[in-house]
Amino acid sequence: MITVKTVRELRAAVARARSEGKRIGFVPTMGNLHSGHVALVEKASQRADFVVASIFVNPLQFGPSEDLATYPRTLVADQEKLVAAGCHLLFHPDVEEMYPDGMNGQTRVNVPLVSEGLCGGSRPGHFEGVATVVSKLFNMVQPDLAVFGEKDFQQLAVIRKLVRDLNMPIQVMGEPTVRAEDGLALSSRNGYLDDAQRAAAPALYRTLQQMASAIRAGRRDFTALEQEGQAELAKAGFRPDYLEVREALNLRPASDKDQQLVILGAAFMGNTRLIDNLAFNLEAH
Repeated sequence: MITVKTVRELRAAVARARSEGKRIGFVPTMGNLHSGHVALVEKASQRADFVVASIFVNPLQFGPSEDLATYPRTLVADQEKLVAAGCHLLFHPDVEEMYPDGMNGQTRVNVPLVSEGLCGGSRPGHFEGVATVVSKLFNMVQPDLAVFGEKDFQQLAVIRKLVRDLNMPIQVMGEPTVRAEDGLALSSRNGYLDDAQRAAAPALYRTLQQMASAIRAGRRDFTALEQEGQAELAKAGFRPDYLEVREALNLRPASDKDQQLVILGAAFMGNTRLIDNLAFNLEAH
């Protein structure tokens, strides 16, 4: 695996691979890689001949009170994981390479509707930052396919709509959430939890499972279910941010006629904000 820091080097390496008839796969990350990221790279290596990963902690998607300065940066360990997963090229730019004219005058990409509410409501400007940096990375790499984790369900919906609306010739693939044995979704932010918080954290996924079971058993009073779920989270030591039942394809609030549903939750354990989701289909009656 080679590591490059400039767009010029990146494009030259990708052009060589493409000239050899290779299919290009891409996995954008912010680093501090865990088994969930590794699964994305492994999927890309199964579906493509030349796999590019990026590590860039994107300031544009962090709010003023969020953890940009303290976000874990573990380049050497990340490189080892990427090599083992089958990555061929790592693009590791600095902020000046990504935003050479600074961020204030940067063209922004806004993806309406699916980016609103949920994490988009709790983190204003977050998805604009995500959509902007992903658009830039897609233009730099020009991959045939790109792989994203389903843990960030709303982000995946935003990127799928972005690619569709802007006619980008890229196949966007989702990869199921990788979980610890106790059910907690793997996340770089799990490292912020102390032992007691880590022991309590799986209650987030258990709450989603309980809500899904109730819906499968016939409950359709989604608002009441959401309120009960938030009470469960609070009892487990969380400070709930949101907990909502949505239609899975376009993320609008669910109706009792919908068959494809997703329950999305975000909650703080101490100062650490964790997110998770559970998507499922109901059999039509």
